[in-house]
Amino acid sequence: MRGVVPRRQILIVTTRDYARAVRRQVPRLPAGNILIEPMGRNTAPCLAMAALEIARRRPDATFVSLPADHGIADPQEFRAVVREALAWAERESATVTIGVRPQGPETGYGYIRVGARLGGRAWRARAFVEKPALAKARRFVASGEYLWNAGIFTWRASVALDLMDRYLPEVVIPLRGAMRVPAARRGRALARAYARVPSVSIDYGVVEKVPRVIVVEGEFGWSDIGSWTALADLPRIRGRKAPVVPVDATGYEVFGTQRLVALVGIKDLIVVDTHDAVLICHRERAQDVRRVVEEIERRGLTRYL
Repeated sequence: MRGVVPRRQILIVTTRDYARAVRRQVPRLPAGNILIEPMGRNTAPCLAMAALEIARRRPDATFVSLPADHGIADPQEFRAVVREALAWAERESATVTIGVRPQGPETGYGYIRVGARLGGRAWRARAFVEKPALAKARRFVASGEYLWNAGIFTWRASVALDLMDRYLPEVVIPLRGAMRVPAARRGRALARAYARVPSVSIDYGVVEKVPRVIVVEGEFGWSDIGSWTALADLPRIRGRKAPVVPVDATGYEVFGTQRLVALVGIKDLIVVDTHDAVLICHRERAQDVRRVVEEIERRGLTRYL
C-alpha cells in the first residue's frame, strides 16, 4: 500500500495470538493502528471493527480491505488497480471488489461472474460463485465471463456500516457499542461483544446480498496461497530449507527446515515436514488437506493442528 495510503492511515486487524508478532514486523506503524480481536470470528466482525474505527477517525473516508495472507507478484500494477477501485467506491458510493483474470481452472478460489462493462477495468457483478468442482471451473474459464474473487473490497466507511446494519446487525450492533467504550476498558467490552457475534464472512454476510456491486479487474500475479501447491508457485519463498535428495523423482515440492528429505521414484508429490507431523499428498489433491484436518479433529488429535 505504499504510495496509495499514508502509513498513519493503515490499520491491521489481528488476534491476540499474533499482535506481538505483527508489532515486530511493522514497527513503524503507529501502535494505535493495530486493532486486536479477542478471538477470530471470520472477516465480517473483523471488517466491522475496522470500519467503525475508520468512521470514528474520518466519517467521509473511503477504505480498502485486504487479506494479509495473499501473494502479490506485481505491486505496482496492484496499486494501480486498488486506486481505480477506490475511485469507483468514492464516486459511486458503491461496494467495489477486485477480480483477477483466471490463469487456469482453479478449484480453490471463489469466482465472480461479470456483466456489463462500466469503463476502464470495471464491470458490473452478476453473481458470486463458491469454489467450484473442476469441470465447472473449466467452463468458467472457457467462457471468459468469470474472474477469481480476490476477497478485496473498497467502499466508503459509511456505506460499509450501512450495509452491515442492514444485513448483519447481529455483528455490527454489539461491536459499535464496544468500540465506543474508552480505550482502557475496550478490550473487555470487545471480548463480551465477540462472545455474542456469529462467525461469518463479509462475502456471505454482506457482499453477495448487495444488489449493486462493481468489480475492478486486475492481473498482478495474485495468489491467496490457499494450498501448498499455490505456495510452491510463488516466485520467491523466503526462509531456510532443509536439504532434499531426489532419486528418479520429478514434479515434487518439499517444505521443511530441519531434516533431510529423500525421495525415490516419486512424481508430482508435495511433502511438508514439520517438528511433529509430516504431510504427503499428490499435487492435484492439495486442496483436500481440509479433509485431513477434519479427520484429525474426528480422531481427537487436535494437538497436531
